[in-house]
Amino acid sequence: MATDLMISTEDRPGELARIGEALGNAGINIEGLCGLGMEGRGIIHLCVKDAAAARQALESAGLKVEGEADAILADPIGQVAEPGTMGRIARRVADAGINVRVLYTATDNRAVVVTDDNQRAMQLMG
Repeated sequence: MATDLMISTEDRPGELARIGEALGNAGINIEGLCGLGMEGRGIIHLCVKDAAAARQALESAGLKVEGEADAILADPIGQVAEPGTMGRIARRVADAGINVRVLYTATDNRAVVVTDDNQRAMQLMG
């Protein structure tokens, strides 16, 4: 099982480096990463396979993990580089009444997806 962690930092140079160094020094691989700065804050979502160890490493480095959710770490689906693929998959998930809460790309052309029904979403994405 993969986990999406949400970290909030100040929007300033070095914060992303602190996250990477904390996890790297603990031997934790970042499977996927998404970040943006807005209104003076940096919001970082990252996907890891060992959430407890990642949380401990981040908090030991003075970083606050503000959210944690089970995540789908999906292998490439169909023709991911073909126009319309994301729309078709998103439509199937939406028509099933499933809300996508977080979505970003991961290493090896995979995707990280957090929904309100991951089990059902995985079936629909296949």
